[in-house]
Amino acid sequence: MNVADAIYNRHSYRGIYKTASVPREDLITILKAGLAAPSGCNKQTTSLIAVDDPEVLKKLHGVIHPDVGQTAPAAICVLTQRICAYRDKCFAVQDYSAAIQNMLLTIVDLGYQSCWYEGHITDDDRICDKMAQILNIPADYELVCFLPVGIAEGNPVIPGKKSFEERAWFNSFPQAR
Repeated sequence: MNVADAIYNRHSYRGIYKTASVPREDLITILKAGLAAPSGCNKQTTSLIAVDDPEVLKKLHGVIHPDVGQTAPAAICVLTQRICAYRDKCFAVQDYSAAIQNMLLTIVDLGYQSCWYEGHITDDDRICDKMAQILNIPADYELVCFLPVGIAEGNPVIPGKKSFEERAWFNSFPQAR
């Protein structure tokens, strides 16, 4: 699959996953794609934990309410460190977002599906803190995203998109009509 195909075929999958495990070599490929993403001033603020142990997955799902991706045979937890990069600016959000997008595209390229769960786990109830405790994550890291990974039982729901002309222009913003 080429990059454009992966981009156009990637959609958030919130359905049931097949029980087939995700081989370690595929998880390594996905992790390497995430770590290859650019980072502001090369501070490399993003770190990743792949989870393929059913007992650890069960513990994680025990604290995620409402549960998401519960049938996926693997998951990737995305961590960040808030490190100042340039003029007291931190680009951690941009860094981990680029890493997540690289991983989502690689996941689709390898024949799997996933969904970017961030707000669900980082909201006021701080599910991410409970997950971090299970994964022994040090206090100077923050768990910011949960990506279930597996072979989909069904097809992703493809959302409607505004037309190209409604969101993309050349040389300036269009004048009011």
